[in-house]
Amino acid sequence: MKKFSEENEKRVQNLQSRYPNKEASLLTVLHMANDEFGHLDDEAYSYISELTGVPKSRVYSVATFYSMYDQKPVGRYHLQLCKNISCMLAGADDILKHICGKLNISPGETTPDNKFTLTLVECLGSCGSAPAMIINKEYYENLDNAKIDNILSELN
Repeated sequence: MKKFSEENEKRVQNLQSRYPNKEASLLTVLHMANDEFGHLDDEAYSYISELTGVPKSRVYSVATFYSMYDQKPVGRYHLQLCKNISCMLAGADDILKHICGKLNISPGETTPDNKFTLTLVECLGSCGSAPAMIINKEYYENLDNAKIDNILSELN
């Protein structure tokens, strides 16, 4: 069974002591689990449920509602391209085609070497600097194909 490191277990206990009910810590605990385990699966949902006292069905429904939690393993670099209207109007469709062509994958896929995973997400909150993308936890904004080429070459 999956289990947090001792340090993260202490962080969860400390976190939960600050809230009137354990469910209030659920989003943070899910982030911790996603970071430590690499993705969330049935075993992780069971562990988080046990740890927080939140029913497993609730843990699952929260985790799958948000696109920020990985439901399957992702590559070393997780490219999350915004597909919302502002980004699409600013050229995200062209950027998507460019990334797919460069990496030879489609959205939702990972390169055979497990280096890159491409995911489309609903909104990154960067409408003023669209199109936008997150790679792992770093934002990239005002994208164009030349910037994508530079970003990908730096990651290789």
